[in-house]
Amino acid sequence: MKNKIYIQGGTVYNADGAPIRQPLITVNSGIIEQITEGGEPPEGADVLRLDGDDVILPGFIDIHIHGSHGADVMDATPEALATISRSITNEGVTSFLATTITAPAASIEEALQQVASSEGTDGARCLGVHLEGPFINAKQAGAQPVGAILDPDAGQFKHWQALSGNQIRIATIAPERPGGAELVQALADSGVIGSIGHSDASSADVRAAEQDGLRHATHLFNGMRGLHHREAGVVGGVMLSDNLKAELILDHVHVSPDAARVAYQALGANRLMLITDAMRGKGLGDGVFDLGGQEVTIEGKEARLKNGALAGSVLTMDEAVRNARSTFNASWHDIARMTSYNQAESLGLTGTKGTIQTGADADLTVMSRTGFIKHTIIGGEKP
Repeated sequence: MKNKIYIQGGTVYNADGAPIRQPLITVNSGIIEQITEGGEPPEGADVLRLDGDDVILPGFIDIHIHGSHGADVMDATPEALATISRSITNEGVTSFLATTITAPAASIEEALQQVASSEGTDGARCLGVHLEGPFINAKQAGAQPVGAILDPDAGQFKHWQALSGNQIRIATIAPERPGGAELVQALADSGVIGSIGHSDASSADVRAAEQDGLRHATHLFNGMRGLHHREAGVVGGVMLSDNLKAELILDHVHVSPDAARVAYQALGANRLMLITDAMRGKGLGDGVFDLGGQEVTIEGKEARLKNGALAGSVLTMDEAVRNARSTFNASWHDIARMTSYNQAESLGLTGTKGTIQTGADADLTVMSRTGFIKHTIIGGEKP
């Protein structure tokens, strides 16, 4: 790692506060040491000079990604994690949660142990694990393998958390299933984010789970009971909450633009988190790929099982940003919040990630005004 570098030009946008125009950002050993508006670096310094209209955002944090470029977290190999880590820097991601899928216990344990034994990655930093399944509802399985679904089990979770070296940061569960309340409470007690997903809960179930410690909703609208005028379901329960944050796959395939706008109006940028939910075929074009032992066909922007069910996405985070800009007319401040700040806040990383300020990690995503990646900077360096 280079000792001291400087980043000059562009405009910094955080979730809050005024933009910092034409900044000089001083990075020392991977940490932001100083930010000034204007100014010049010392003569002979190592400087990354940006274009005047570049947009500088806190590095994107993808808290829900299964795979990319032929690799999947469930491959449980260092090569797979490295491939995912390196490839997603191209879309502005600087940190991510390695996301599992419903599978036999042995397969989940191999994936957890691989993350636990990982000594870091060359690209985006792996911040831990998002355990998606197996504690979900078969009625809302989506592309999750039904045969491996289990009722929520706090004891099993605690075993897996110990096995992972406390790397599980989020667990997607169906709290309405037997054992659900106990698991939500166990997650909250251990500092893990409970996220309702692949759930057939009622809105009343959502309220009860939130009282038990539920904090997130996994890919809002997808894999959950929808909003109906006689039963508001998971979607309605999340929207009625004042505090639950929700993931959103903004590819215009999983969620229509109008439905996404409803979510944006109901939850606002303060409670939405853009994710990819990407699978191993991302970045490889059309073809046939594996997801949890199931055949997935990718055509264009859609990844589907043989039965037609959506099976993850091939979305990139920068495309999600462009969609948010056009669909919501979201400000750059709101983009910073939905791609990074909200995630960092939930993960307890406020002050180090999700923000561009003195003392924070020098994880930056530099975009053009039209929303295309120009530079991804991790710890002050381009991977």
